[in-house]
Amino acid sequence: MFNSGVASAERLRRITEAVREAGQLSVAELAGLTGASEMTIRRDLEVLADQGVLERYRGGASSLLLRGEEPPFGLRELERPHAKRRIAAEAASLIADGESVVLDSGTTCLEVARVLAGRRLTVMPLSLHAANALTGAPRLKLLLPGGEPRPGELALTGPLTEASLASLRFDTAVVGCCGLNAADGLTAYDLADAAVKRAAIASARRVVAVADAAKFSRTALAFVAPASALDAVVTEEDAPEDETGALEAAGVTVRKV
Repeated sequence: MFNSGVASAERLRRITEAVREAGQLSVAELAGLTGASEMTIRRDLEVLADQGVLERYRGGASSLLLRGEEPPFGLRELERPHAKRRIAAEAASLIADGESVVLDSGTTCLEVARVLAGRRLTVMPLSLHAANALTGAPRLKLLLPGGEPRPGELALTGPLTEASLASLRFDTAVVGCCGLNAADGLTAYDLADAAVKRAAIASARRVVAVADAAKFSRTALAFVAPASALDAVVTEEDAPEDETGALEAAGVTVRKV
């Protein structure tokens, strides 16, 4: 059970998962599940309906997310923000001034962009969210790839993005993921996004993956790369020991924060 003190972002995540699992739930059922008032639940359902996560009906909501689909960027951005900032700061500490960096799309990589904005670097961001965070940084050289932005996510994908990456060689690639473990490697929900991640990895001498603890329990549809393609993984302190240990056994440096 969740009580009324649960942070709104965590409550939204819990509602999203519960409605997706059940197909549909009433306001009363969700209030009982979270411990929040029915008025609060109704407001939460409006937020999630605006995000395209669910559809409202009188007295409840039904899920618009199928199994294996990634929640929208705006909802994911609310999840575990403090953990993502810690991960971003640690990942940035692995990058030396003067390096060239290709920066993947996703909410954790957006936090990395915000940290790197004050650094003396050359950075190619692979999303418009990250590009916006880096625009105007006085000491940073910003490179923009071509490509087509995915709605909402604003990740750049397609042959123009892949060609931009193929024409350059970076010191470091910072990549996000939808799933990560030693057995299945790095995976993503979107096929076009997976292709860009592969191109980013191929373009860099060193690959640093950023992943919150939940990513280790997931394997998404599209294979990106084996764990052995990664040089380092930055994750949370509570990431599962068996999974992080298996990555280390595969030669990957794991840094927990």
